[in-house]
Amino acid sequence: MEIKEIQNLIKFVAKSGAHEVKLETDDFKITIKTNADAPVTETQTTIQTVPGMVVQAPQQAVVATELEAPAKKESEPAKDVADNLITIKSPMIGTFYRKPSPDKDVFIEVGDTVKEGDVLCVVEAMKLFNEIESEVSGKIVKILVDDSSPVEFDQPLFLVEPV
Repeated sequence: MEIKEIQNLIKFVAKSGAHEVKLETDDFKITIKTNADAPVTETQTTIQTVPGMVVQAPQQAVVATELEAPAKKESEPAKDVADNLITIKSPMIGTFYRKPSPDKDVFIEVGDTVKEGDVLCVVEAMKLFNEIESEVSGKIVKILVDDSSPVEFDQPLFLVEPV
């Protein structure tokens, strides 16, 4: 694996929102960890090689500032909404779907009351459909994303008025 491929992999993992990724082949092992508590600006990569192969890679890479710019844009709408509303955000990059499948009804509508753990939508990432559950109990005030739209990591999806 070339250094450029490793750098691209680091950037992809940082953008995806994953906290840890391990990649293992016959020739090498790569572990990429991000700090889950801090803003996504640093990624740590450890590469172990199988005897007989030499791979040079940075132990720590700083992800480009392009990740910081969307976070600033995303936080602006939160200031415009009422203080009592809770924003439910996308935990990953992918495609947002309001329905479990095209022939089914939507999970929730504006005005619906949800409980903590209720499925609100699915986000498809790399052919995997991930159910996004409510973090709070409350009433859905606004759906911020159109069905079948691409979403970014930490992008606001729903506004919920807690009960």
